[in-house]
Amino acid sequence: MTGQNTDLVGMVTGLDCAAIVDAMGRAHQHRAHVLSLVSPTPQRPMFGPAVTIAYLPYRDDVTDTATAGFAGWFYRAVGDTPAGTVLVLSSGGYPDVSHGGGTKMSRLHNHKLAGLLCDGRLRDFDELARYRFATWCRGEATRAGGDTVMPCAANIPVEVGGVCITPGDYIYADRAGAVVIPADSVRGVLAEAHHIQAEDEDFRAQIRNEDPSALRAGRRFVAEP
Repeated sequence: MTGQNTDLVGMVTGLDCAAIVDAMGRAHQHRAHVLSLVSPTPQRPMFGPAVTIAYLPYRDDVTDTATAGFAGWFYRAVGDTPAGTVLVLSSGGYPDVSHGGGTKMSRLHNHKLAGLLCDGRLRDFDELARYRFATWCRGEATRAGGDTVMPCAANIPVEVGGVCITPGDYIYADRAGAVVIPADSVRGVLAEAHHIQAEDEDFRAQIRNEDPSALRAGRRFVAEP
């Protein structure tokens, strides 16, 4: 993983999605977790601040999209400091449609982005697996989707899997799912996630030493995470 803040990358090392989701639940009341993601490299976690491209159903009379194409919207989204960011693509209402493939997404590799979170499908998993950035999406596709969805705006709030993502939010993803952390909360949430993992270790020690007879009789109860 790479990121704009090496101390944040250090803080997230050793954490998993579940601990961060639990920490978000202690800090905020809104939904922050995204489920059902797949990756060409599921062993590779992803972390970094979000830049966004919003998609809508395709229309042939929307000229700005046709003129800019994906490349134009990509450079509008990442601006002058793309390294370490996570590009987030909304589904445009079609999560089962391809939003791009290895050739188009090679720009993320060229400009050292940390990752790609796509609320649709992507093509060319073998090619995406060879790039430096981590990729998480709804699944692999074969047919191009440019006649079904189109990019329409950069760096606006988008919806992914029922979660609101705003530019600058930090995205963490691993094989369990993804979690969205507000930038103002990221340090506190990551610190709390480490506390939660330490609490889990304590619970495991208690479970190893628990008295089955007492528990069957209802004489001792330990609240578990």
